[in-house]
Parts: sequence; C-alpha cells; structure tokens
Amino acid sequence: MPAPELRVVPLPHGPLLRVEGLTVRLSGRAVLEGLDFELHEGLSVVLGANGAGKSVLLRTLHGLIPPAAGRMIWRHGHPPRRALVFQRPVLLRRTVRAQLRFALACAGVPWRRRRERVQELLELADLVHLADRPARRLSGGEQQRLQLATALALDPELLLLDEPAASLDPAATLAFERVVERVRRAGVSVLLVTHDVHQARRLAERVLFLERGRLVESGPAVRFFAAPTSAAARAYLEGRLAP
Repeated sequence: MPAPELRVVPLPHGPLLRVEGLTVRLSGRAVLEGLDFELHEGLSVVLGANGAGKSVLLRTLHGLIPPAAGRMIWRHGHPPRRALVFQRPVLLRRTVRAQLRFALACAGVPWRRRRERVQELLELADLVHLADRPARRLSGGEQQRLQLATALALDPELLLLDEPAASLDPAATLAFERVVERVRRAGVSVLLVTHDVHQARRLAERVLFLERGRLVESGPAVRFFAAPTSAAARAYLEGRLAP
C-alpha cells in the first residue's frame, strides 16, 4: 500500500509548523516514530547521536522522504518555500558567479534581475573576491558558503541545514555561522542539524533532541542547555553514552 500523505491544513497563528504523530519507515523499519513538535520562526537546532533520525527528519520536512503516518500543519495551509543544504557541497564545473547565475535561472528569476541578485548573494556569503574563481577550487569553507548562497537563490522561507560545517575547521565554521546569522536576521527561518554542541549553543533559539527516532525534548535553547529534563539529553551534553 502507498504511504499516506501528511495532511496539510491552515494554521492561522503561532508556530510556522506543527507536526503531530510523524512516523517514517525505511526498509520496513521505523526511523522516526510518533514525533510531536512545533517549529517556530528563527533558528532551531536538531541534536542527537548518530542514528537518531536527524537527517531523515530534515529530508521528510523538505518532502524528499514520504512519511508513513502523521499530520503536518503549516501556518498558511501550505508548505513554505524550502531549501536543503547537505554536508557535502554540490558544485558545478563553473565559476562561483556562474553557479549562482545558473541557480537563479533554474529558480525562474528574470534575467534582468539576476546580475543584481548574484551580487547580493556574493556579498551575503563573503564571496565577492572569489566570484570568478572555479567553484571546485575553493576551500571547504568557501564551498559551503557557496552552497548556502546557491540555496538562497531559491528565495526560501525555510532553510534546512544538514551538518553543513561538520568537516570545517574552527575558522571556516565561524565564517559559515556568520552567514547563517545574516540569513536568520533577513527573516529566513532555519532548521539546523549538528553534532557540535558548542555550535548549537552559539546559534540555537530552540532545540529538538532526538534519541533513536523519538523526540525526547524540545523547547527554548536556554532552558535545554541549562536544565535538560531527560537522562539521554544530559548524557549527550556531557559527552557520555546514554543510559
């Protein structure tokens, strides 16, 4: 039998998204099971050990993985424009400028607007001085900032980031985070998956903590980091194995 689609109904006020009973099965195994949470505007972080279901959650919210059950209630009755950034950048055999121009063309941006928009994206991602360099000759951090700028060419309302700084050194990570902060201040909501607790502390306004496919905790980041309510979250923050 085909998997049931999530029902989408209007949510006039409150959070950007309300998820009820979200269950995802892959190869017959429940990877996410019975998740209930709210996604608010701003920057939320998803934490959890390997195999907790973090990346699957992002792909499900993006529409790449169909759920087995559940209900997703978007504020305006339909999903917002979304863009997903992966850990490994997807780069074309083009210059930085040409990659952004191509992304804007694919997004349907009129050609008269593309030149100006390319410049805006270059400035946002701190890539102006690299605009004419082949994308594949950039450093890892520069490539990730280009991937983020490419995603922003889609003009998303919700940006989904799947461990984008996992392979970056501290300086490149901070440079990437500065761009993410600019995106957030521009009014784009962000949902970030990370293993870096320090990064989560720096960026998060709200936290979702997953363990083995279940949502153990969710709420304001300040409360989560000050006083996690579950043994699993306390162990994770202390770098211990969960009981």
